[in-house]
Amino acid sequence: MERTTLDFWVGIFVVAGVAALVMLAMKVGNLGTYNMSDTYQVHAYFSNIGGLKPKASIKSAGVLVGRVTDITLDTERYEANVVMSLDKRYKFPKDTFANILTSGLLGEQYIGLMPGGDSEMVKNGDVMKHTQSAIVLEDMISKFIYNKAEEPAKSK
Repeated sequence: MERTTLDFWVGIFVVAGVAALVMLAMKVGNLGTYNMSDTYQVHAYFSNIGGLKPKASIKSAGVLVGRVTDITLDTERYEANVVMSLDKRYKFPKDTFANILTSGLLGEQYIGLMPGGDSEMVKNGDVMKHTQSAIVLEDMISKFIYNKAEEPAKSK
């Protein structure tokens, strides 16, 4: 009798531990913090998306306003077509800038929206014209090294 009670409580703690790990994974992946009920879709083209993935956050002024729903290669433009689902509560001007940003030095990538000043708002299916691609750390390092190699040696 005592052994079954002990097994029961161990089982309860194991189930609670697994549930806590699942909740932590959802929190870290930003999957449980956004309601996808009423949204509208907007497209944006980027020459380089870096490590941007579907379900990545879309933020404006630090507020989560949507999610990336799809990323495809447009074979006519040879650019990445990023489809974004934005919450209908948030309206953005047509000249809004969509930038691929990184949270922290090596953190996840997300899209940051910087509203412009246009009086007309983006609608479902519109394309955001003003985009800035991801900054690839390896490209920056190689440019820095190449520029240092080109500098003439200093003589004493």
